[in-house]
Parts: sequence; structure tokens; C-alpha cells
Amino acid sequence: MTLTADALTELTDALPGRVLRDPTEMAPFAVDTSREQLAGDPAAVVLAESTDDVSAALAWAHRHGVKVSVRGAGSGLCGGAMAYPGGLVVSLERMNRILHIDVDNRLADVQAGVITSDLDDAAHEHGLFFAPDPASVRISTVGGNIATNAGGLRCVAHGVTSDAVAALKVVLADGRVIRTGGRTRKNVTGYDLTSLFVGSEGTLGVITSATVRLKPVPPGEPVTFHAMFDDIGAAGRAVIDIVSSPYPPEVLELLDTMSVEIIERYQHTGLPIPNAALLVGQTVGHDAPRIAEGIVGICRAAGATDAGFSASDAMIEARRLANPALNAQGLRVSCDVGVPVSELATIFAGMDEIAQRHGRRIASVAHAGDGNLHSTVEAGETPDEYRAAEAVIDDITRLALSLGGTITGEHGIGSTKHHELSWQLDENTRAAQLAIKAALDPTGILTPDRAV
Repeated sequence: MTLTADALTELTDALPGRVLRDPTEMAPFAVDTSREQLAGDPAAVVLAESTDDVSAALAWAHRHGVKVSVRGAGSGLCGGAMAYPGGLVVSLERMNRILHIDVDNRLADVQAGVITSDLDDAAHEHGLFFAPDPASVRISTVGGNIATNAGGLRCVAHGVTSDAVAALKVVLADGRVIRTGGRTRKNVTGYDLTSLFVGSEGTLGVITSATVRLKPVPPGEPVTFHAMFDDIGAAGRAVIDIVSSPYPPEVLELLDTMSVEIIERYQHTGLPIPNAALLVGQTVGHDAPRIAEGIVGICRAAGATDAGFSASDAMIEARRLANPALNAQGLRVSCDVGVPVSELATIFAGMDEIAQRHGRRIASVAHAGDGNLHSTVEAGETPDEYRAAEAVIDDITRLALSLGGTITGEHGIGSTKHHELSWQLDENTRAAQLAIKAALDPTGILTPDRAV
């Protein structure tokens, strides 16, 4: 749509000094980290500094029928924050204040634009920590993690982001503000609207602040363990044995050989290069060395050719480099499927067959403890190359579904996976979700044609 000059003046008058109109200034806010291509410039970007700013922006968009995309740090991988041509981008980047850390109740009140690691660092000053720990922890925002219900490296021990969210402040499509949840551990008053908005990817409302749960920092020093395998199936079986054992890891990650090699080329970290797969993880608490020793023993029994543990966290930090390293090496088209942990070995074997059939390299890293895989396919910088890589991703996704899995574990649907929704959701389930969307956003301005 084409907005009139009067309509745009109305927006700038309502939010003085917080609206961008120049294409060059808007450009950084119009895209995210996904492979999606921008279809056209937005009409405006609102640099919101408060819930009131977001409310004013959405009320304006509602009146004028303007499509809205919501952006935190732009670290999303599924095109959920891409601007709409002629649309409005609501940026929460400036809403980056940690409002309060309630030590007694182990809660933190934060604005949506707070960087995840900044919250974790602030909580550590009080002997607490914020459990959600995506690989992008140093650049992603708390609000973005809530919007996609991100998981991360510590998910095997602490669950996904929804497990850490107690309450939300949300601006609805017409500008009204609501509050969900509360500060108590138990709260069954009315519908669980907090869970409804977590993972909704900006389609039902804009989350502007949250009350999140913190946990006590485990005593002692963490211990990092590793195990190398000549057979990825054996690594998968080791994961099954670990998660069903009395030795609970806080982190349990799996990297195939190609991923390790690419990370080491991108930045030398000292990761040992396996013949097939590398398991890395951490244990915490006073018993961390004993638990790590037990996990190493399980890995050796499952066929690990080399295994050990140490006090260094270098291998965990190296794991966080996977996505930028893979992108730098031309493996740009990725997916985020999940399977039951018992099917890890099966899906890795299936991906080998898919790679051979398509003649494309596939590199995979996994949050092995919860069965969430991030596989990336090589692709040149042409539309045909991307289409070919997308066909590989589709086959991996269908394989995951055939094993009782899901098309996304934590990155969300956005626009890149929108065509896959019918593969997982039956017609009646999809209709129920769309009915919720229509009830909260009747004019369809919030992140349309994405997520649901």
C-alpha cells in the first residue's frame, strides 16, 4: 500500500525523534540474519523506547492498515523480522533496560531489547543466572528469545525459554496493552496467555517487557567433557545412554566432522577433529567432576575413540561459532528440525543418504540432549543454488517428521518455513491457530503470512 504524506506525518508527530524514513537509515532495521531477501523498503521504522511508543505505533498501523514487522537484534534465522514493502518496522533495540532483579523471589524484570548475556551477567552478580542459553546469547535479545521460544545449549538441563517466563507485558494489534502471568510460582487464573504469546513470533502482539525466572548459580566450577567417534551412529547411541543415565549434563552438544573442520578454519579454537562426530558438554555443581567422569565412561562404552574432561570451557565457546563459521564457508541454507533423542542416530544416517543423493555437503550441529538439529547446506550465491539447497532442507525436514519430529525446535517458522506448516499440522489444528490469530489481530497487520 502507499501511505499518504498526512498519514506519515501523523506517525512522526506522535513519536518525535523516534521515526526513521530515510532508506539508508532504515536499511539495517529492514532485515534479519536469515536467507530471505528484502522485497522492498518499509515506509518507516519506529525506534521504540517504551511500551507507550509501541502502543502508539501499533494504533497508527491499525488505523491505516499497515503491515508491521517486529525486530529485536535481527539475529533470527527464519525471516520473521524482515520488513514488509511499505510496512512499518517496530524496533525494540532501544528498550534494553534491566528494570529490577528480585533476588528473594529469583525473578528479573526486563525490557524486551535486553541482550540475553547481559541479563545473565547481571544475575550472576547476585549469585543467580538466566537459564535460556542460545548460541547467539551475546547478540540475541530476551524478547526475541521469548518470541521464538528459543532453547539453546543449556536446554537439556533447564528447558526452553517458556520454562523461564513468569509474566509478560504485550501490546496488541490495535495498541491496547495487556499483562499476562504474575510473580507467583503458582497461578491458574484464567487462560494461560503467557504461554500463548511465548513462541508466537510477533503475530499476536508485541512483547515489550517480561518477568523471567532466575536460578541459583551451581556451586563449584563447571567441567567440560568431550568424546570423539568414528561412527556418528555410535555418538547418537552415546547420547541416548547419557540422557537416561544418573549423570545429568547441563550441556550436551554434537558436531559432525565437517562442522568441526569449518569452525577450526574460521577461528582456531583447538577443537579435536573427529573421524565422524564430536560430543562436547558441561557438568556443574560440587559433583561436576564425578558426573563428567561418568559421562566419559558411557561414551567410551559406546565406542568413543578418545574421551576426557577438563576445567576449560574453550570447546563450548567454539561450539557457539558454528553458525558464523558455516555461513562464511558457503553453507548458508539451514534448518532447525527436532527429533526424539532416540532417533538421533537414524536422522544422521538419513542425512548422509540425502547429501549423497543431492550431491550437496551438509554440516550438522545438534543440541544432542534434546534432539534439536541445526543442519546447513552449501549453496552458491545464485537463485538456482538456493533453490537446490532448499530442496535438501525439505528432504531433511520430511525425514525428521517421519521419525516423530518437528519442523522447528527453536528458531521458529517465520517466512522460510511457512510452506512446511501443513506437513506437521493437520487442517483442524491449523484452523484453530488461525482463529486465535484472527481474534487478537482481526485486521491481520501483525507479521502477516509468517509463523502461522
